Amino acid sequence: MTEASPKLTPEEEKLTIRDITVSAEAQTKEGDTFYLLNQRWWQEWLEYVNQSPATNTNNGSSFEHHDAVDSSSLKGPSSIDNSDLLYEVTSDKSTPRTELHETLVEGTDFILLPQEVWNQFCAWYGGGPPVARKVINSGVSKTELSVEVYPLRLQLHLMPKGDRATTRISKKETIGELHKRACEIFDLNPDQVYIWDYFSHRKHALMNDMEKTLDDANIQMDQDILVEVIDNNVGSITSSLRENGTADNGTLAFVEPSQSGFSIAGGLSASKGSSRNGGSLQNLGSVRETDKTYGSIGVSTRGSSCGLTGLLNLGNTCFMNSAIQCLVHTPEFARYFREDYYQEINRQNPLGMVGELALAFGELLRKLWAPGRTPVAPRPFKAKLARFAPQFSGYNQHDSQELLAFLLDGLHEDLNRVKHKPYIKSKDADGRPDEEIADEYWANHIARNDSIIVDVCQGQYKSTLVCPVCNKISVTFDPFMYLSLPLQFTSNRSMTVTVFTCDGSAPPAAYTVAVPKQGRCRDLIQALAIACSLKHNEKLLLAEIRGHNIYQYLEDPLISLASIRDDDHLAAYKIPKLVKNTKFLQLIHRREERETGGAQGAMSWKPYGTPLVSSILCEDVITSDDIQSIVHTLLLPMLRAENVGHPSLTSSRTSAAATESSRAAGLTEECTETYVSGRHGNGGSLRARNLQKLPLVFVDENNVCIDLSVGEDKALKYSSSSPSILVFIDWSKKLLKNYDTHYLENLPEVSRYGPTAKKARIEPLSLYTCLESFLREEPLVPEDMWYCPRCKERRQASKKLDLWRLPEVLVIHLKRFSYSRSMKHKLETFVNFPIHDFDLTNYVANKNNSQRQLYELYALTNHYGGMGSGHYTAHIKLLDENRWYNFDDSHISPINEEDVKSAAAYVLFYRRVKADKAILSIGAS
Repeated sequence: MTEASPKLTPEEEKLTIRDITVSAEAQTKEGDTFYLLNQRWWQEWLEYVNQSPATNTNNGSSFEHHDAVDSSSLKGPSSIDNSDLLYEVTSDKSTPRTELHETLVEGTDFILLPQEVWNQFCAWYGGGPPVARKVINSGVSKTELSVEVYPLRLQLHLMPKGDRATTRISKKETIGELHKRACEIFDLNPDQVYIWDYFSHRKHALMNDMEKTLDDANIQMDQDILVEVIDNNVGSITSSLRENGTADNGTLAFVEPSQSGFSIAGGLSASKGSSRNGGSLQNLGSVRETDKTYGSIGVSTRGSSCGLTGLLNLGNTCFMNSAIQCLVHTPEFARYFREDYYQEINRQNPLGMVGELALAFGELLRKLWAPGRTPVAPRPFKAKLARFAPQFSGYNQHDSQELLAFLLDGLHEDLNRVKHKPYIKSKDADGRPDEEIADEYWANHIARNDSIIVDVCQGQYKSTLVCPVCNKISVTFDPFMYLSLPLQFTSNRSMTVTVFTCDGSAPPAAYTVAVPKQGRCRDLIQALAIACSLKHNEKLLLAEIRGHNIYQYLEDPLISLASIRDDDHLAAYKIPKLVKNTKFLQLIHRREERETGGAQGAMSWKPYGTPLVSSILCEDVITSDDIQSIVHTLLLPMLRAENVGHPSLTSSRTSAAATESSRAAGLTEECTETYVSGRHGNGGSLRARNLQKLPLVFVDENNVCIDLSVGEDKALKYSSSSPSILVFIDWSKKLLKNYDTHYLENLPEVSRYGPTAKKARIEPLSLYTCLESFLREEPLVPEDMWYCPRCKERRQASKKLDLWRLPEVLVIHLKRFSYSRSMKHKLETFVNFPIHDFDLTNYVANKNNSQRQLYELYALTNHYGGMGSGHYTAHIKLLDENRWYNFDDSHISPINEEDVKSAAAYVLFYRRVKADKAILSIGAS
């Protein structure tokens, strides 16, 4: 093992890696190299440097402060070992090569390190092997940076010779690069080679745009690429295009489902006993006959095993399996896809997936409802899914609800009965009744969107927006596919803010207050004012702290509290209610830290702690002594008791034996008097008060740093346009002995996640309460402000939702996952949801509908564990058997109805109770 000389302490290693990481990630750009590091080794190193794994964000960039433990009892990790991440691939025609295991999960199996961090670890510990990956642009806008851990693995098929080869290539490479590589692999003349998108062993499109990227061409992992050698270029390629049903422009001309090799009914394959490109006529005929047989069968047969077929986990695909099982056990979908739905496939819809998603889903559903209980491997369906939704490609864990939303929308577009959507302009309400407007909106929606998905799953809600300035009201009636309900016990939110004084009267103190969850900053300031006993001549200045600096002042009282995240850090500064010509003096703390580069690195001043703020009058000239006096006042509450009477640190008016109260009553009085006046006497005031100069650095109007600890009192020039005056204080070890700065070092989060407080309500959260919270009026988030047609400006309007029209199948998503800048969090809240008689009658705003709205649960998905390593299952009720089952990938087992409810419930599926059952239920109640 190679060690740095001299050997760094664990703390020095931690700080070195932190600094390199922050610097490297801030400058990351497309094309940079990142390295995979074994998660197990990373955990060992974290323990060695006294870093709690629980606070690690799994990317090497988070190094929060924690109580140190005795590092002498910890042994440093051995050399880096990435061998667990790799396996060797052998081939008859190529030398052995190593590949990453397919199902690795970032944060569970490995983390990603910038090249500079990897190099530093290698210098300290050695080992390997290195696994380098490039940074690419991704996302819808192609502006999000991500590391391509798994480059595309493509299967090359050489025709007519029949040879095969596998190659790895970035999805950001061009078709031209793939063409060049194919020619090199098979030793071909580039002028005689054409490559095809050979998805599912069918010629989809000629790949002849050499500048186009593979990503833009929608090439997926493990996809087949046909490498075709042509002698007569023009004639052969044109003939091949016609032969394979592909138009000259490269678009796909579809074959009827019964001729395309899809497995149709009872798990029988149309391509069985024939080539993969099509089935024999004899087999096609038998499939049609089988299809008729099964098409007449209901959802399930009592006493049979139909509907009890599991799905194999292909590697972190439990999120997909659970969602699919709920959909295929929705009776309306089971019946529809087992009958002849092909005539409704919309292949021309630009918003759809040219019918392929619907065909793949129907194929999978038929297999799952076929007799027998052999688990099905959903590889064909996952391949289609990856092709049309690249965000679900690969083998990482994903959100089951996000997949479900994509499937419902994608199936709708593939099965939309409307082939040409008409343009319909919405009419103004003009005082018409809601019922008329709602029906008009729904008719307009159906004129453009008409499918089995709309028939079964879509409802309508009323949305009301009110402008906070002119009170303009806007009402629309919009469709919904599912309801996403928040999990919250009350409409209040606890927020913790640290309050600082600027007159030297008291040390900082953290206050936790209850505020309306959808309140404004004025509500938080009012609650804090009461909690900290704010005086009539004081006000609170609220600020967000990031990276030991003031990120922004929250001065607008109408800022929504919803924009303040739970992991933000807030400070409130008590300042006088001064009138005009005031600025904020920001005091930024710095302490000496060693620069990156080992024990021999130079020391430099780095920000730490929480800034202090004071206001200062700018009517007269501001001098260096003025700044010194203000800072002395700000730091007064942190002065250690043994230094209170020291003449070089405080006023001689205060005795060395003064108590905390006398310090506040004596020194504070003097400091406050001069502070409020905006000046600290004449030029000799600092000497008159017998105060030692502090190591302060003033930033002037030209951003030049001026040392205020030396020289005579002098006038300072500051920027007239900036609302703040910036001053740094450099805390030497000697100075730290005189002040207790722990008050500044641990600014609490606004709302730290932790165990539920003992005083929290004991009763479980009701699904009805979640629904009421969803329907409650609240202000729009600042990023989604509404353009008021009357004000002609964007306004943060209040929004109120009401249910208007309910679907046959109501899908309810419980919002267990929350996301912020630095963390992802899951709520383990137990929600008490009804299994029978879920009554929504009183929640429907359309009072003309007198029918009782009763629903019954028949399926749900569950999520167990944390964000990155959780597991999904499904609970399904076979309606003909009236019995619940647990679907855990390929394993299916019966469960009791009372076991259906748990804190893992994630997405709930309810069916409307028929009118006759509803009447019986009413009578029983």
